Amino acid sequence: ADKVCRHLEKAGLGSAALHGNKSQGQRERALKEFRNGKVKVLVATDIAARGIDIDGISHVVNFELPNVPESYVHRIGRTARAGASGVAIAFCDGSERKLLRDIERLTGQKLAVVGDEPALLEGAEHDASAPRPAQNRNRGRSGNRNNRNGKRGSGHGQQRSAQASDGAPRAPGGAKPKGRWKRNKRFNDRGRAAAAG
Repeated sequence: ADKVCRHLEKAGLGSAALHGNKSQGQRERALKEFRNGKVKVLVATDIAARGIDIDGISHVVNFELPNVPESYVHRIGRTARAGASGVAIAFCDGSERKLLRDIERLTGQKLAVVGDEPALLEGAEHDASAPRPAQNRNRGRSGNRNNRNGKRGSGHGQQRSAQASDGAPRAPGGAKPKGRWKRNKRFNDRGRAAAAG
């Protein structure tokens, strides 16, 4: 959450982070700044966001899809309260296909895909006139999205998520991964373990 805030601040968007490592005073200050408009964006993890009740939220952006579909519903429920309208956007990458399908099953709604690679979602139809609440973007280990050409920037995240031409994941140096690499599909594709929030 802090890293996302730093990027938002660099882009000129006032933001505050809300997560479990903040003291109660810091959390209350972040909420107060958001409520009174001093900051326009509140970046919160699932745990820290529980119990927050703020009227007038117009947009909810899921930087990562939650592992539990019900958490997605809980997150987007913070917008469009009491008959107001709101927008929910979710960034996801190819490794999150199952999570996206689980959310669609739970909500009974197909989420439109917008992005550079809509074919990553098998059977996804790209309709330019459809609403586009889900966005398909690849993010590296640090949360940075890939370049437009689909290649990662420099850094250790690039090595850890390298794949052979057959699509099989490879550890640094080209060796086949061991242990957790084989068992955790998200780890294979994203170069890092799953994280909530």
